[in-house]
Amino acid sequence: MEENNHLVENKMVEKFVCNGKNITLIGTAHVSKESAELVKEVIHRDKPDTVCVELCATRLKSIRDSDSWRNMDIVKVIREKKSMFLLINLMLASFQKRIAQKFDIKPGQEMINAIEAATIENAQIIPADREVQITITRVWRSMGFWEKIKLMFQLILSLFSSEDITEEEIEKMKQEDILQTLLADVKKEHPIMERVLIDERDQYLAKKIRTAPGEKIVAVVGAGHLAGIKRYIGVDNNNYLGEGVAKQNVAENNKSISSYQDIDISKLEELPEPDLFTKTLKWLIPLSIIFLFAAGFFMKGTDTGTDMVWLWIGINGLFAGIGSLVALAHPYSIISAMVAAPITILHPMIAAGWVSGLVEAITRKPKVRDLESIPIDIMSVRGFWRNSVTRILLVVVFTNIGATIGAFTAIPIMLKIIN
Repeated sequence: MEENNHLVENKMVEKFVCNGKNITLIGTAHVSKESAELVKEVIHRDKPDTVCVELCATRLKSIRDSDSWRNMDIVKVIREKKSMFLLINLMLASFQKRIAQKFDIKPGQEMINAIEAATIENAQIIPADREVQITITRVWRSMGFWEKIKLMFQLILSLFSSEDITEEEIEKMKQEDILQTLLADVKKEHPIMERVLIDERDQYLAKKIRTAPGEKIVAVVGAGHLAGIKRYIGVDNNNYLGEGVAKQNVAENNKSISSYQDIDISKLEELPEPDLFTKTLKWLIPLSIIFLFAAGFFMKGTDTGTDMVWLWIGINGLFAGIGSLVALAHPYSIISAMVAAPITILHPMIAAGWVSGLVEAITRKPKVRDLESIPIDIMSVRGFWRNSVTRILLVVVFTNIGATIGAFTAIPIMLKIIN
């Protein structure tokens, strides 16, 4: 009982009644052995009908099927324009794995324990979080170009950062998602990310938990989501029914909760369309480049116009080639990046990285051992570049970054020639 009182006081385990359902929220620290053990203890003790976990369906599937990497089609990933998403996901997994290794705990152990305990107790398992791809996409589309570049470099730097982590940062990670921790600096400059990463997911989790089947529900979520989930379900500290506390004010609690029944999950799952400026810019850049070529020919003559075309090809191809070279691409992939970049930059629906990535996937086709070793290889920077699958993703991303830098370098020079 003394332990339970301690947990109530620290709000790690909270109980309340919602629409006749007995709900227990367990706030976990993602890098804590104690949290992982606590999850098992509460589920085995309460024997719930349903266990909600802070996982999306995709992440739940990957935990249940640790060999899912073997079925990945890297060519399909590139064609479906998911290279960036997959690379970001792997970088986040790398950061989490290395932090967990420092604490001698398996990444996501508290969720693994929840799944195992729920299975033993014959409880239904509900993935209560929004799909990670939707969350990352909503974050990505809310950012400007330079913010995206900053994010990518921040993620790359995270591959080096776990060795020098401070005690203060460790404590922070006990209250946040790994994604929230990595994006902390970017969030300061782009407040909308706070809404996407935290507030929207608080709403999503709250709706999933309060509509979960069964009369007795245990929800395992990160401690950083507790306050938001309680707020959107309708629980405050005055009507909170903690462990060992008499169930008073239940009617008031349900009355408070009723105002939160209108959370529309479908709206939280929508992928926002690019704003008018982004849509316009996507076509404005290639049209501007074509206009510069035309201006060069008509204003300065054929020789100058031709020089501008070669200048464009040279600068754009050079930077795209450098980008693919940084990713240690195959020579054929580097050549394809240099050839494709000056052309694809003029078409907003095609990217040079997709071309070089496909060439890389064909010339260095990943073997089964590459797919099997992904969980190990992402533990180190060298592993990202050594593994054929992750190197293909790096080729796609770095080629695109190089081509973009090349375009922004070439345009001012071309303007100078015309003037």
